[in-house]
Amino acid sequence: MTGGEDARETGVPEASEPATSAPDVSEPGVFELSAAGARELVIRAVSIPSVSGDEAEVARYLVGWMTAHGFRAHIDDAGNAVGERGSGPLTVLLLGHIDTVPGEIAVHIDAEGVLHGRGSVDAKGSFCTFVAAVAGLGRETLERARFVCVGATEEEVPSSRGAHFAVTQYAPGAVLIGEPSGWEGLTLGYKGRLVLHVSVQKPNFHTAGEGSSAGDDLCEAWFRVRAWAQERSGEGIFGAVQATVQQIESGNDGLTQRARGVYGLRLPPDITPQQARRELGERLSGLATVEFRGDEVAVKHPRDSLLARALRLAIRDAGGTPVFKLKTGTSDMNVVAPHWPVPTLAYGPGDSRLDHTPDERLPLSEYDLAVTVLRDALTRVAQTMKPGA
Repeated sequence: MTGGEDARETGVPEASEPATSAPDVSEPGVFELSAAGARELVIRAVSIPSVSGDEAEVARYLVGWMTAHGFRAHIDDAGNAVGERGSGPLTVLLLGHIDTVPGEIAVHIDAEGVLHGRGSVDAKGSFCTFVAAVAGLGRETLERARFVCVGATEEEVPSSRGAHFAVTQYAPGAVLIGEPSGWEGLTLGYKGRLVLHVSVQKPNFHTAGEGSSAGDDLCEAWFRVRAWAQERSGEGIFGAVQATVQQIESGNDGLTQRARGVYGLRLPPDITPQQARRELGERLSGLATVEFRGDEVAVKHPRDSLLARALRLAIRDAGGTPVFKLKTGTSDMNVVAPHWPVPTLAYGPGDSRLDHTPDERLPLSEYDLAVTVLRDALTRVAQTMKPGA
């Protein structure tokens, strides 16, 4: 999977920049979405279960909502919920995901106005922010740019089906990835990933005899992987190679010993999955059989793009302090970055530490702010960015 795992994140407040007045986004004759209407969108979307591979119902709901609110909408061949507004020469692609990890959480709004439910943070909240913001754009903005919202399928599993299909369909001039960063947060990059499926098989022998067991060899393989990670790590959490044991088991049938483990790596930008494959393959040669999966290249975008500037100004005008973040997990940004070398950021409301947890929840007041910020930022992007810039 691209994982949808934000894991740890690093962030620092952006240096002070004067706020400017927000552009007018309420052109007469253009659909205006109320805060209550935007909230209804996310509450209903979170209420529809959509574990990876079973997104059809929520996709139908989102397409119906977008169609009723001024979008040209459809479900594409990957099952993505797609909605478009605007006709300008600049294409802004807003890619979120509508699938979730398993685990039912009773959907409700508590006394503090917090929406509880699977997907409220990761990441239906972000995609609904995209849709609600685009629904409220003014006529002049829609004449300058075309905004395409793609609610992608299967982001939480290895296929990343929706994102892989999207890269074959569009050539955007700017990209927003829907992942929780907090309404003041701008995510510039994600670490890469590689997963090792390691196995050992050898004839059974008496434990009083000489030699190593299959389990011993599997542990030695892990020690070598961990040592490599330590040797190849750079400065800080984003520069480190993070290695974890995801699964381990062993046994025998009286004739043959078998041991199997799954080791996960989070890779910094200066180590590609191909490099890791080669170096680890050499270290584990003759000890264990290794199958590499889940390759994702780390990505880090600049903080001075016109897209980043538009969001920074919009956050400041809403009373916030922009914070740049780098995340140790992966997202669909890793999938699309090699295909779309354009200004890209991840944005969305919510605390990513709640991703995949039993306490996943989103304050609706923060969602409201994120919608306002994004609508403002998209208006600025349409005014300042040129196709191919």
